[in-house]
Amino acid sequence: MDSLTQIVLGAAVGEAVLGKKVGNKAMLWGAVAGTIPDLDVVSKLFVDTVTANELHRGFSHSILFSILAAPLLGWLISKLYKNKEADWKDWTKLMFLGLFTHPVLDAFTTWGTQLFWPLDYKIAINNIFVVDPLYTVPFLVFVIIAMFYKRTHPKRKRYNSYGLYVSSSYLLITLMLQQSAKANFSTSLENQHIQYNEIQTRPTPLNSVLWTANIETQDSFLIGYYSLLDEDDHIDFSEFPKNHHLLAGMKEDPLIPRLIKLTEGWYTIEKTNNKIFFNDLRFGLLGIGPEANRFVFSYELYYDNNGELTAKERERDMDDASPLLKKLFNRVLGNKS
Repeated sequence: MDSLTQIVLGAAVGEAVLGKKVGNKAMLWGAVAGTIPDLDVVSKLFVDTVTANELHRGFSHSILFSILAAPLLGWLISKLYKNKEADWKDWTKLMFLGLFTHPVLDAFTTWGTQLFWPLDYKIAINNIFVVDPLYTVPFLVFVIIAMFYKRTHPKRKRYNSYGLYVSSSYLLITLMLQQSAKANFSTSLENQHIQYNEIQTRPTPLNSVLWTANIETQDSFLIGYYSLLDEDDHIDFSEFPKNHHLLAGMKEDPLIPRLIKLTEGWYTIEKTNNKIFFNDLRFGLLGIGPEANRFVFSYELYYDNNGELTAKERERDMDDASPLLKKLFNRVLGNKS
């Protein structure tokens, strides 16, 4: 999830664990703990794009990291305050839960997380977008309200609990919405007599009303959209050929298996203006509608001056963000029968 959401979650967890003893300091250090796992993004300053994406949500998002880091951080915080309100064990518990709930929440997103690192297994449930105001805003409001009560006031704990309950309930609701959307995609595919190997369903940006699906067929991928507000159950699918043959000799290079693993097999190869692009389908298209053909995550493949195959992330035109959001909002409201 986005940084603000993780800060709010961390603060709420900190308050639940230690708020009665240390007040807002519990929220502060809970927020810090909720931020720490995402510091792995600094790897982009030292390694190439593919390696950085491989490292993201790896070790720092694992149970092992939480177990190892929490006692050290708890000890440092206990030395900082040097009082009897909370001891090393209290701060260690707070830091562990703050660190651990971060990757647990991330596991529900599209990117997923390597919660059981070093085991080569990623959890990506795909039921919530990385930025979802319906999850974050009510949660944030309750946490802010709780902050203004004294640490021993019963309403402080009550409002903080409300935030945890409401956000967790919304997360469970999105799981049910995901299954409903998946059932509608499957039914539409059957009605159109489309045979497929696998289907992946996830929400579109900033909401849990409009859902999209990647569908793998023998030679291509299909992408469709379904809104809970749709009047017509028929779903139109856009087709994107796999074009894996365009890799030609590149497929023998060690970089290609790494990219395939990174995308979990959801990729197409595109040749445009004599350039080869490796498209990651998991995060969808830059747009909605028949004219959309650019993917959010795409790598240009080329040989550098040393003859080494290199992947450079394709630049995105942020000037298109405003009209894209308008189209997204219009599609959220449903289609017409």
